[in-house]
Amino acid sequence: MQTKNPMEFFRNLPPKTCPKCGEHMTEQAESYRVECDSCLANHDK
Repeated sequence: MQTKNPMEFFRNLPPKTCPKCGEHMTEQAESYRVECDSCLANHDK
């Protein structure tokens, strides 16, 4: 089994998407949110 460069692994990950609406989310360091801002705002109402 060939070991890949860790940076290459992270570059090849698909973009993070909201599970409710499918919108692509901007990933932020140390953010564990799974829903986008729009879905979070609608959830609070």
